[in-house]
Amino acid sequence: MSWLELILTVHLADQPAVEAALEDVGALAITLRDADAETPDEQAIFEPGVGETPLWTTIELSALFDAAADRSGLLHVLGELLPQLAPDQVAFREVADQDWTRVWMDQFKPMPFGRRLWIYPWNIEPPADPALAIVRLDPGLAFGTGTHPTTALCLEWLDAQDLAGRRVIDFGCGSGVLAIAALKLGAAHVAGIDNDPQAITASRDNAERNGVAADLDLYLPEAFDDRPAEVFVANILAGPLAELAPRFAACVVPGGVLALSGILHGQHEDLLTRYGEWFEDLAVAVREDWVRISGRRR
Repeated sequence: MSWLELILTVHLADQPAVEAALEDVGALAITLRDADAETPDEQAIFEPGVGETPLWTTIELSALFDAAADRSGLLHVLGELLPQLAPDQVAFREVADQDWTRVWMDQFKPMPFGRRLWIYPWNIEPPADPALAIVRLDPGLAFGTGTHPTTALCLEWLDAQDLAGRRVIDFGCGSGVLAIAALKLGAAHVAGIDNDPQAITASRDNAERNGVAADLDLYLPEAFDDRPAEVFVANILAGPLAELAPRFAACVVPGGVLALSGILHGQHEDLLTRYGEWFEDLAVAVREDWVRISGRRR
């Protein structure tokens, strides 16, 4: 069986309206990617993380329909729903049938982060090596697996810390990958905080699958009491990182360590100044266009 793929190239601000229109006309699946990417697979998002919004200026929305779908009918209805859409923003192509989960699983290979930490998909059995800290994730979650530079930067930082017996706060826990990694690396307890209830559910499910749920407590931001920990990590965005700086500083004990990511290159200078009020030994690590800031609480 083949499919009909409708590709729309739009500005980021138009994404919600376009995605809603595609759902209204019966799209079976919708994929987002950076329209300025050099290759078709670059920066594809098959399932955006809960609470995540792509930061690209122009995006491609690819919608799958049954191969027998009426192209002219689709264009007519979309023209009524999206009168601003120009003909050069629309393209069709036929797509051969695939096992999409299997394609993703085949692409997602075990990934190392630092000396001990590995992320494994569920379809690959990890080695029985007690020296390794292995996090296993469901291949249905294509975001929050370590493939994004900000997640990778945080995972590598966690691997470099001495977490044995320590308490950790993961603010913006998303899929729970950082919290689970911390526990696998020896942390005694992790508090995961996220403003999206779906993230809380995803983190809990992943922790249970990895056998660490007993040591992970999950909260919405307003429910967390800000009890300080020895280790703090937040992989969110620069705006909230700046706004929440006093709260984050209060969440770290004197001498404790902190890592911040989700920061685009160029945004880090203001954050270094902001966090310099409470933290010393501030350091910057860069991967692609993303930055991680780390430091120690005075």
